[in-house]
Amino acid sequence: MKKFLYMIAASLSLGWLISCETLATVTSAGAQAAGAFGVIDEGTANAISQSSDAIARAAEEITPEQEYYIGRAVGANLVKNYKVYTQNAALTAYLNKICAAIVANSPKPEIFNGYHVLVLDSSEINAFATSGGHIFVTRGLIECTNSEDTLAAVIAHEIAHIQLQHSIKAIKTSRITQAIMVTGISSANAAGQYLDIRELTDIFDESVGNIVTTLVNNGYSQTQEFDADNMALSLLASAGYTPASLVTMLQSLEQNQPKRPGGFNKTHPAPAQRINNIRQTVNNYPVLDTRSYRVLRYRSAF
Repeated sequence: MKKFLYMIAASLSLGWLISCETLATVTSAGAQAAGAFGVIDEGTANAISQSSDAIARAAEEITPEQEYYIGRAVGANLVKNYKVYTQNAALTAYLNKICAAIVANSPKPEIFNGYHVLVLDSSEINAFATSGGHIFVTRGLIECTNSEDTLAAVIAHEIAHIQLQHSIKAIKTSRITQAIMVTGISSANAAGQYLDIRELTDIFDESVGNIVTTLVNNGYSQTQEFDADNMALSLLASAGYTPASLVTMLQSLEQNQPKRPGGFNKTHPAPAQRINNIRQTVNNYPVLDTRSYRVLRYRSAF
């Protein structure tokens, strides 16, 4: 019987390569039918059905509306730890205009509730992007910029995280991990090691709700950061900004970050690593250098 359960668990896991939701639904129905006809006992049928339900839930797509509300919930946690900067409303409006210019020329200009930039009143050098279009930039990071184009580089990098759905992919990975765990424990239940599957499901739901907060604390993976940098170059060029400004921005971070605790050193790869990565492709985005036209606009925002 145990071998049979492991075969079911394996088939459910392989189902990710086909159609998780369809396979899980079929497996659940088949288990209940087998139990009804006495092919397998009731406990085994219930264990398989519970595992299948977990797989089906993990396979569900996260809608744009859900992305927005997940991001908003994470943002609510952020502003508990960081005060919102309210002393210069014009600066916040300026950042949002830069964001709008980049987004309008991006592959995904429209999302559920648009893109929004908020300044955090902290000397820490950092920026965050949550799902659904929420971008947070610390005052400390803004102070490291020296032009509109370097500001745009910061925002483009965060927009890239959103459009590449890095936080949503992390949620999906967490769902899969939890679903497989439920599958294994359901098998243990059927073998006589009884555990509360409803309690596991509650833990699973909580993990989905908290995963983005974990990402904000720990940072994205190095690969995701490099991918966001590469996409930022394209976003900057499409909006008429100088892509090489991202290198300038990272050089400034390299000089300023060691003087301040936390921030980018905690949540991002070293600036030198990112610069080396960017230099491999930055010349693929030639644009007319119009930075001088934006100098006055940048200075008037501070």
